[in-house]
Amino acid sequence: MERELWPLLYRTVREVAAGFSQKYVQIPGWVLVVTMLWAAVHDRPVSWACNKANWHTRLRPWRLPSRATMTRRVDKVAVGLLWRAVEQRLRELPGTPPSLVALLDGKALPVSGVSKDPDARWGRGVGGMAKGYKLHTVWAGRPLPEAWEVAPLNVSEKAAARHLIAQLAGGGYLLADGNYDANYLFDQAYRHGYQLVTPLPDGSLGHHYQSQHRLRSIALMGTRFGQELYALRSRIERLYGNVTSFGGGLGPLPAWVRGLDRVRTWVWAKLLINGARMVKHKDLRKV
Repeated sequence: MERELWPLLYRTVREVAAGFSQKYVQIPGWVLVVTMLWAAVHDRPVSWACNKANWHTRLRPWRLPSRATMTRRVDKVAVGLLWRAVEQRLRELPGTPPSLVALLDGKALPVSGVSKDPDARWGRGVGGMAKGYKLHTVWAGRPLPEAWEVAPLNVSEKAAARHLIAQLAGGGYLLADGNYDANYLFDQAYRHGYQLVTPLPDGSLGHHYQSQHRLRSIALMGTRFGQELYALRSRIERLYGNVTSFGGGLGPLPAWVRGLDRVRTWVWAKLLINGARMVKHKDLRKV
């Protein structure tokens, strides 16, 4: 996996970083990003990647950062702008426009129930209550999600969806499960060019405000087209499977990845690795 993906990841970061500069630093931001990616590709701690003896490739910085430098800077805003630009480069490759069908969902990232992680929270995970975080995403058939964020596990899907939908551009259908059935989300999705589609609600609609876009979703789900459209949502399992089912993918959070900032950066690295893998293998099938 390293031999296949590392040249693409390394060169993409170097190309994107050519447009970035940061004053008063001895180690440029791109070195921090590739060091974090090297650790994530091998599922090793950052301290391991800061050791020159663990780099068996010519595609590496001539000077590696210290562990203290990584801890101080890799999760901060200045380097985050570079992370985001690399993400955009991989997502927006020529010939990969977003699909008209987007998928909204989340994946739990649990930690041990006795973890002392100050940012991890109890919430609904897979099969019951768990402690940890959740990755919330909107996928639209491209190598990386259109929008994503990591939040503690007690943050509701609806609250996370408000942040994700606000980042969307384009338009089409946004498929989600019943956890996202809220009038304000239907209205927000419409403002960003999407028709949110969720399963038919149980029971009556009641007498409170009803979004016309929610009513359209209900009517749509009563048609054959709507049912066939919503069946495409099952492909979210394949997408999350792609992210997790290879060496260097997004598996369970390792013991050294704790705290919201560090978890977010670790997930960012894993999403970029998966995006490079999809580009490398041309696995760009539309959802």
